[in-house]
Amino acid sequence: MSVLPYLAAGWMFLAGCYGLATSRHLVHAVGCLAVCQSSTYVLLLAVGYRTGGTAPVFSDVRPGSRPLVDPVVQALTLTDVVVGATVTALLLALVVQVAKRHGTVDPDELSELRG
Repeated sequence: MSVLPYLAAGWMFLAGCYGLATSRHLVHAVGCLAVCQSSTYVLLLAVGYRTGGTAPVFSDVRPGSRPLVDPVVQALTLTDVVVGATVTALLLALVVQVAKRHGTVDPDELSELRG
């Protein structure tokens, strides 16, 4: 088992978090959040990977004859992709509404949100 996918997922997560923390534009922040979420795809697929594994949907597979990949991890990854796309679309719609109402997408200039 290689450690490379785990390192790639960690690097993507840290790069997205850094971009999110230093962002001065709401659209950029949404993009960085999407990068953070995509690191979970890599992590989930790395957890479910088996060397030489095949899909468990074939009827000719005898139990114990060859390694099979875990279909639950693949289903979780697909669910993660759908949820990530939905959250990104919702956040971008909120950014459009903020731009319409306040005339800016810079978080520092949104004075009405300060306490």
